[in-house]
Amino acid sequence: MGKMTKVERDALPLNTILDGDCIEAMNSLPEASVDLVFADPPYNLQLRGDLHRPDNSKVDAVDNDWDQFASFRKYDEFTKAWLAAARRILKPNGAIWVIGSYHNVFRLGTELQNQGFWMLNDVVWRKSNPMPNFRGKRFTNAHETLIWASKSESSKYTFNYEALKALNEGIQMRSDWVLPLCTGHERIKDENGEKAHPTQKPESLLHRVLVATTNPGDVVLDPFFGTGTTGAVAKKLGRDFVGIEREAGYRKVAKARIANVRKFDRSSLEVTQSKRAEPRVAFGVLVERGLLNPGENLWSLNGRYKAKVRADGTLIGDDVKGSIHQVGAALEGAPSCNGWTYWAFKRDGQMVPIDVLRQQIRAEMN
Repeated sequence: MGKMTKVERDALPLNTILDGDCIEAMNSLPEASVDLVFADPPYNLQLRGDLHRPDNSKVDAVDNDWDQFASFRKYDEFTKAWLAAARRILKPNGAIWVIGSYHNVFRLGTELQNQGFWMLNDVVWRKSNPMPNFRGKRFTNAHETLIWASKSESSKYTFNYEALKALNEGIQMRSDWVLPLCTGHERIKDENGEKAHPTQKPESLLHRVLVATTNPGDVVLDPFFGTGTTGAVAKKLGRDFVGIEREAGYRKVAKARIANVRKFDRSSLEVTQSKRAEPRVAFGVLVERGLLNPGENLWSLNGRYKAKVRADGTLIGDDVKGSIHQVGAALEGAPSCNGWTYWAFKRDGQMVPIDVLRQQIRAEMN
């Protein structure tokens, strides 16, 4: 998303957790300095009384002060202020993710559009292990909604499409994600053995978000840092983070958690890139570099046709000449042809696709 200068990076408190109000903290940061914002704001659950299981045990619900708002108007004012602060610090090609439930996500979506963010997707996180509906008066609430939006309609946001496709066994990643709630060893406990945070998100969710929409070295800001899931995953994946958290207890837990995280090695951080993002290599470069010689024959991988390489990087075959794509299409009687995957050359009696040579050139360019 565009590299920052050293001065710009030095102006950011990278890989630290800021204490205090998220709006004030974001307003203190340099304008257009962050690549991605991931925000898990208070949901304003509006709980009415205690909730009990069928065995009469009390459910550990979200009843913290930070989730309490006097009215929808107060919640909307808060939402407007923090989103404005987040938009100011986003780079022109930056993007934001917000997550919420039916209590607040529609209000978040409205304010995102009011402020000029451009909606890209809403993603349904379907929980594979949701909490049951104990009262039996509603459907089991088995999902939360994430909204992904770019800073503006013209933003050239990051989306690692091929990486997400690879993560999904070669199939396009859909906008409904089946992932478990944060449980077991991943759930952070306090000194009393209780949940350190009531709404801790699973690392799998942040892994998918960051692999999809950031690159190594990008800066990710989380204004509601909690116990530091965003920071922990960012560190593993070689992204820089800035966390903001006003609760001292959460900051303490997050700091200790992130200190124990090991960054993956550099080669492991590379992801499958879109072919459009790879450097363009002309067939003629292979001839100039002597990887193929004028007069050398190429064969179609189906074995039906051959053509001769010419000094200017074109081919000549039976009554046809032109680029590797044009000649392949003409010989096959097809409207188009990808010459890179159609033609091969012979080395030591073996047929080798010419795309192997293109990848060799690209590797030298990186």
